[in-house]
This record gives sequence, C-alpha cells and structure tokens, in this order.
Amino acid sequence: MKIKICGMKYPENSKEIAALQPDYLGFIFYDKSPRLLENEIPSLEKSIAKVGVFVNATVKEIKEKARQHQLETIQLHGEESPDFCRSVQLLKLKVIKSFNIDNQFNFKILESYKNYCDYFLFDTKGDQYGGNGTAFDWKILKQYHIDKPYFLSGGIGPESLVDLQIFLQTESARHCIALDLNSRFETQPGQKNPETLKTFLKKLKEQL
Repeated sequence: MKIKICGMKYPENSKEIAALQPDYLGFIFYDKSPRLLENEIPSLEKSIAKVGVFVNATVKEIKEKARQHQLETIQLHGEESPDFCRSVQLLKLKVIKSFNIDNQFNFKILESYKNYCDYFLFDTKGDQYGGNGTAFDWKILKQYHIDKPYFLSGGIGPESLVDLQIFLQTESARHCIALDLNSRFETQPGQKNPETLKTFLKKLKEQL
C-alpha cells in the first residue's frame, strides 16, 4: 500500500515529512485553498513523487507549474473533462483524476475517464474541493468495477486503522493502491504533525 501525504505547504515541514519516506507528497496550486503552496518545493529524494494538485486550472498553468517545480504527477481535483485529462497526459505527466463521493455517486461517470488518466482518487464530497476531514462510506466502492488503480482519500486519520484493516481485506479494495493523508494529521492547514504520521504509518505497516 503506497502513501500520499497531501497539502504540504511549508518547506521545513515538507522535509520532516519526506523523512518518513512516503511514496507521494502533494502540493496544492489552488488559490482558494488554505494549503496553497507559496514557496519553492524543497529538494526531495527521487523515490518521492511530487504531485501537483489543481482545481479547474488551464493546461498552460499546469504546464508552467510542472516545469517550475519539476512535478511528475498532476492531480485534477475539479470538474475537468476527459479531454482535459488527455491534454495533461500529452504533457507526459501522470494524471490522477479525483472524484468527490457521496452515497448517490454514479460510478458510470468514470467510464469516459478511464483511458485518459493513470489513477482515480476518491475523496469525500463536501463544502470544499478537498481537505474536508470527513470520510465517505467505503461500502459504496462495491460499485467500482473498472480495472484502474485508485487512491483512497477523505478523512483518513489516526483513528481509521481498524476500519482500514477491514476495508483493505475486501474485494472493493482490490484496486486501491494508495492512501491519501491530509487534514487529520495537521496542527494547522498545511502543517503536518511528523510524530502522529510516523506512529500511524508504523501501525499501518504492522497490520497490513
């Protein structure tokens, strides 16, 4: 199970969290987010993929930020179309297409996206595009029948370990390749608690 820690904002904190060896670190390029990246991304080990998170941006904006920050992967967290996802892929960037999930989510929507992204990401539908701090009912993922790996996001925190252990043993988790961690590990928006994360990741590794 891979780990993505998202919403990194402060250079020193990014270095602290990178020392925990996550597979992905996410940096948000959305002006309305309290986790908007306003600094340069510090130098990271090559084993950690840098993910740029965008909400309804233009291809030009994404291209510029990808070049400036040497991003390998782009997470599209707005209402981007399949054609838009394809345009980003043509920049030779990997694409994670995010969808906000509630109990009425129609998984048939994903069919038109599956050929134009590398991964899906399932987050909780809320007032904000992300970082709402609440989990959706993972049972709805029984309806997911596409052969495409996905990231599980939305309100995963220190208290989620038992639920994760149960979920990751189900057929619904067959294509779940990564957990996306964000607001439940923060002391303030964009500032992650290294000790809380370290303890969580240790316990997660022990039970998987």
